[in-house]
Amino acid sequence: MGQDSLLEILSRISSFIWGLPLLILITLTGIYLTLRIGFLQIRLLPYSLKLAFSKSQDSDSEGDISHFEALMTALAATIGTGNIVGVASAILIGGPGALFWMWISAFFGMATKYAEAVLAVKYRVQDENGEMSGGPMYYLEHGLGQRWLGVLFAAFGAIAAFGIGNLVQANSVSGVVRSVFHIPNWGTGLALMLFTGLVLLGGIQSIGRVTSFFIPFMAVFYVLAGLIVLFINAEQIPAALSLILADAFTGDAAAGGALGTVIRYGVARGVFSNEAGLGSASIAAAAAKTDFPARQALVSMTQVFIDTIVICSITGLTIVLAGQYNSGLHGSELTTASFNTFLGSAGSYVVAVGLLFFASATIIGWSYYGEKCCTYLFSKKIIPYYRAAFVFAAFVGAVASLDLVWTFSDIMNGLMALPNLIGVLALSGVVVSETRIILKKIREEKDIV
Repeated sequence: MGQDSLLEILSRISSFIWGLPLLILITLTGIYLTLRIGFLQIRLLPYSLKLAFSKSQDSDSEGDISHFEALMTALAATIGTGNIVGVASAILIGGPGALFWMWISAFFGMATKYAEAVLAVKYRVQDENGEMSGGPMYYLEHGLGQRWLGVLFAAFGAIAAFGIGNLVQANSVSGVVRSVFHIPNWGTGLALMLFTGLVLLGGIQSIGRVTSFFIPFMAVFYVLAGLIVLFINAEQIPAALSLILADAFTGDAAAGGALGTVIRYGVARGVFSNEAGLGSASIAAAAAKTDFPARQALVSMTQVFIDTIVICSITGLTIVLAGQYNSGLHGSELTTASFNTFLGSAGSYVVAVGLLFFASATIIGWSYYGEKCCTYLFSKKIIPYYRAAFVFAAFVGAVASLDLVWTFSDIMNGLMALPNLIGVLALSGVVVSETRIILKKIREEKDIV
């Protein structure tokens, strides 16, 4: 079988897995959890952001890293190509209205992310070295009593870590570095190998320290550039928002004028960007020092807000304001052209540096997810071999053509969602119980009115 034939088969499988049934399941799960926890993502968002960015009151609790480091590790894994390429493709195929459906998926996704983190901390385990391990595989085994589902999730997650979390990110980095800074792919590959290897040597503590410095810097850089664009065009923003809202319910700008296309690509790219429903970020949440599972879950919930409501919105609004989504440009080219419209040639550097930082951080975040999945499947003895393979994969990704890997990784990402959503829905009663506990605790502490 030739590569083209295999790619076509994998593309069909990916389209099936990421079809409307899965997107509807992810969305309905978010709606169901939102109702069960009483719209917590609205009521406690200010408190959650305060908790995420203030000194942790749980520094003496069990865990490996702080609330903030856990959030930054999770953001490292999610703030990646989806924030630049994913948003552009959503608007390209679905029209400006797709951005509205990204917001909707993010709103309900915050409840899903919260539930995943509650369960991850609730059912985490401590190994002989005192290090925490948690995530969907553990709450599927210890909470739901279905180890086989945990094994499935861990297998899909381990493969996805090498694919969507490493190879394709390294490929994106090398491509943009070559086109903007004229550095050959092998040079970028060697730099990524060195960077990834040095960070992984220190385990989760090292990853937490690096991401807690790296993520705020890169996010602020990209957000400031985007805010400059929005400030320059402040008088046009109401018209852009009006276009987004109108197109969200008509689909006039979508390919073929189909409303279903607008909704599908808005929700799909939203999930691709923030990973709510996939369960991956809860692996980082399980490592946090926290006295109550729901306290860390409130912090984890802000990840979706920062990733999609803030960063993806800046990319999306810039693209809509530039009005080049029908120009035939694709992916990062569309985002670059949109920033260039307002910032001149500096726009190319904004997108290039943003993508460089975002994708590099994703490699680091997913390295921890993959390591925990492999450890669950095989034991801690595999860690040195896993890290060596993961570091080498960064070089391979930088120099290879990865159409097959992109598609196969997309399949693994989708398959991760199925066992995770089963666990989240079946254990939603535990989430509600832990929510009541933290609400009572917050009232006692008088942190909010």
